[in-house]
Amino acid sequence: MASASDLLSALSARGTVLGYRAGWAAVRRMPERAAYRVFDSVADVMVRRGGKGLARMRANYAKVHPDLDAAGLDAMVREGMRSYLRYFCEAFRLPDHTPADLDRMCRAVNDAAVRESLAAGRSAVIFLPHMGNWDIAGAWSTSHLAPVTTVAERLKPEEVFREFFAFRASLGMTILPLTGGPNPFTGLREAVERGDFVALVSDRDLTSNGVEVDFFGHRARMAKGPALLALLTGAPLYAAEIHFAPAGPGRGAAGRETVVTFSDEIPVPTDGDTQAKAQVMTQACAAYLEGPIREHTADWHMMQLVFVEDLDPARVAR
Repeated sequence: MASASDLLSALSARGTVLGYRAGWAAVRRMPERAAYRVFDSVADVMVRRGGKGLARMRANYAKVHPDLDAAGLDAMVREGMRSYLRYFCEAFRLPDHTPADLDRMCRAVNDAAVRESLAAGRSAVIFLPHMGNWDIAGAWSTSHLAPVTTVAERLKPEEVFREFFAFRASLGMTILPLTGGPNPFTGLREAVERGDFVALVSDRDLTSNGVEVDFFGHRARMAKGPALLALLTGAPLYAAEIHFAPAGPGRGAAGRETVVTFSDEIPVPTDGDTQAKAQVMTQACAAYLEGPIREHTADWHMMQLVFVEDLDPARVAR
């Protein structure tokens, strides 16, 4: 017989699933600007209520901008939550958008080398941060660059994960679960062989197999998967950042568009073994991302632990 706590957990999970489905349906029916205003209001309520995620976002932002006082950090967190909720608003509305809509909503910068590689039938591996609207960028890339393959963290409850899995697959992406299935690295190597656009959100280590890098004057743990994949397959590696920007006439949604800016190709070191080269290349990706994250901090939706001193405070004290 199920315990009371099991029953409550099941009811909570079911409520989460129903909430996602209801939100998905309702937001798609709303006028564009009204939908964004609603999500801004929800973000403001979440900021007033606070919680662990908001506290973590504030602590991460403080490392990016150590010069900010308490009021400045509070304002940035409010802006950050509005940016994060904008992502969800756009994700709920995304299934109704055509490739032409995506072209209006998303713009790429410094993408010539990536396009050249893909046009030649050669894959491109992209190191991404938790920034801007990945789903808009991914859907745009599938329509305008090449089929996208990525890895998704398994969400709880399982039904929510399946909903997002099906949603992203409907946009033309190939989604490999991080856990609970075959080793995703095998699928990524197959994607490179097909010439896919392989985009991996990697500014946080989800596997405990990542590497430490210098990041805003602190040590941080990031995934080495993109660098290893590039090294083992010969595919070029790029870092890319995604942020929201004011949109010109006829562009964007509710006055803003998604901008994807690619780094130059990350060079492969001449010295060291594969692991040492992956370390250097991951550090290069982190170094590239510092500038965009400092400039567009509110679009960095990092509400989890990433810095070593927060992951292991005792280590800093030693």
